[in-house]
Amino acid sequence: MIDKKKLPSRHVSLGSKSSPHRSYYYAMGLTEKEISQPFVGVATCWNESAPCNISLSRQAQATKNGVKKRMGTPREFTTITVTDGIAMGHEGMKSSLVSREIIADSVEVSIRGHCYDGLVGIAGCDKSLPGLMMAMLRLNVPSVFLYGGSILPGKYKNKEVTVQDVFEAVGKFDANKISEKELIELEKVACPSAGSCGGQFTANTMACVAEAIGLAIPGSSSTPAPFESRDKFAFDSGVTVMNLINKQIKPRDIVTKESLINAARIVACSGGSTNAALHLPAIANEIGFNFDLLDVAKIFKETPYIVDLKPGGKYLAKDLYEIGGVPVIMKALLDGGFLNGDCMTVTGKTISENLQQTQIDYVSQKIVYPVRSPISKTGGVVGLTGNLAPDGAIVKVAGMKSLKFTGKARCFNCEEDAFKAVSERKYSEGDVIVIRYEGPKGGPGMREMLATTAAIYGQGMGDKVALITDGRFSGATRGFCVGHISPEAAVKGPIALIEDDDEILIDAEKGLIKLLVSEEDLEKRKKKLKSKENDFGSGALWKFSQIVGSARYGAVTHPGAKQEKSNFSDI
Repeated sequence: MIDKKKLPSRHVSLGSKSSPHRSYYYAMGLTEKEISQPFVGVATCWNESAPCNISLSRQAQATKNGVKKRMGTPREFTTITVTDGIAMGHEGMKSSLVSREIIADSVEVSIRGHCYDGLVGIAGCDKSLPGLMMAMLRLNVPSVFLYGGSILPGKYKNKEVTVQDVFEAVGKFDANKISEKELIELEKVACPSAGSCGGQFTANTMACVAEAIGLAIPGSSSTPAPFESRDKFAFDSGVTVMNLINKQIKPRDIVTKESLINAARIVACSGGSTNAALHLPAIANEIGFNFDLLDVAKIFKETPYIVDLKPGGKYLAKDLYEIGGVPVIMKALLDGGFLNGDCMTVTGKTISENLQQTQIDYVSQKIVYPVRSPISKTGGVVGLTGNLAPDGAIVKVAGMKSLKFTGKARCFNCEEDAFKAVSERKYSEGDVIVIRYEGPKGGPGMREMLATTAAIYGQGMGDKVALITDGRFSGATRGFCVGHISPEAAVKGPIALIEDDDEILIDAEKGLIKLLVSEEDLEKRKKKLKSKENDFGSGALWKFSQIVGSARYGAVTHPGAKQEKSNFSDI
């Protein structure tokens, strides 16, 4: 048994001064032996907001059993989530990115306040995954991340469907391509179980990141949420965190610059969500590394696209699970020389050691391709720079036929106005729809634009127009959609200077986004530009808007490890 005199929980469980603290633990039914053991926080995002989260409480109980098995004392607590699928397309989406910061902050504060010695974080929906990983690295107590699992696909007209199909069906309904009866029939069957969205959208992308970065048990991310076999991964996560406490292996021993590069590669090769280009820099900030959007984009450009998953491809997370899950992707990258196998993981072994028994049959399955014959030579996500985005932008190109677009600007200063115009078909083939003042400060909250992009696709215009924004896109977005344009409009970035009918060039092959207006004219416009305030003068969104940084650096709200004076795990 580890000596608690060296652990944070000694402050609330050892010696005469801890007598009042112990009295609270006795009140909850703990024994003297349990109080003398290491305390492990089991943090979940369980709630009844959405299916992503409803299986997390069950998995937490299995995790606690694993902790107990290895002579630890689990302490379960919950934090919030904002589920993007429900927050999408209205004011609620402004709370989504804000929730990432609240999740990280609330877990940090709870662990600090109660002096826990370790952490298992269990997450379901998009922002809760990076939020928990950020907290783990910030606290630096031995930690294991566990994904709650993906939803099973729905079935409609003998075809597997996801919530992405429902969003796109709204566009089809607006275009009179389907009836209201068909839309209602689809919505009732698209999401048949617990779990997060089933394609390679943001949740599944960040679950892949958790394995590639070394914070999750190999294979734990791919099993669908309803499967009881997930409980074995939960139990093993509890056992693993106790092993880490005993060996004092901490998250910053695991997550390094090399493992961040591994994480970026798994996003690129799987056509993952553009949101990873926001979350990876935010994770890097917690350990004081320079790893911004442009660094991530460079890795995306170097990495082949080898995994055929929706929204750009054909298959779902359940299909990936059936061929062996995330380890199969990592093995393909490792064999092809695109993964650093020397990086440490929560198992106490390196990635190469974890993958020794993993086999890939490239004949019997068509989801994961070998690096030598990829779907395309560069990753499914591409970084862009140019006079319209000096600090970078991002576009998902997985599944796209054309990587170049030139068109005339159609400007909107909020998502609602753009969505209304799209719904009423008040745009034309060849337009570049510009949605601005939706960045981290300007929104505030950097909303995702799935409702608008899905409506465009549902109307059959997905490859006929482009859309650019200083906001974000859902992992389910497809088409020529450029997000994270930095600097944002709220800080008078170039996107604020665009006028209707300006010509815009987007070239994902060259990594270029350019406003075809002379520098002289842009300077004149900048002098006339007036500041636009957001609609919040108080509350959490106002607070976020005051302190949030650029999307280039992850839209973070604190200085990170670079300015850290002491670390919680050393108290």
